[in-house]
Amino acid sequence: MLRFKPTVKKLMIADALHSFPDECCGFFFGEETVEARIISKAIAVENAKVGDKRRQFEISPTDYLKAEQYADEHHLQLLGVYHSHPNHPAIPSEHDRIAAQQYFSYSIISIMNKEFADLRSWRLNDEQQFAEEEISDDR
Repeated sequence: MLRFKPTVKKLMIADALHSFPDECCGFFFGEETVEARIISKAIAVENAKVGDKRRQFEISPTDYLKAEQYADEHHLQLLGVYHSHPNHPAIPSEHDRIAAQQYFSYSIISIMNKEFADLRSWRLNDEQQFAEEEISDDR
């Protein structure tokens, strides 16, 4: 289960709305307990995809390194990546699956006609397929 601090969800959704009609992307951080991943921070990064950014995103190796350094410096765990699907459901694509790493959570924000529609999250299972994670708010 992912438990998002309300400010984190707001930041991710605002990034998706601001980036529309392109895909946004970023990282989220927090701590992992037996019961849940508690997400307390998100950082937006530039979509480094060359060309059309409306259907794919790419995170630069430099931004990955900066995210790992941020986690270390702030005593947090880098727990996942978020991105948006403009005018498309919050369901991972085959490209999303191929690029995914086993440990990370992948949260997708659906923006339909310039309005927030949905937020869902996914993790790779042992068969390298996405399984949906439950999301709740953490107060």
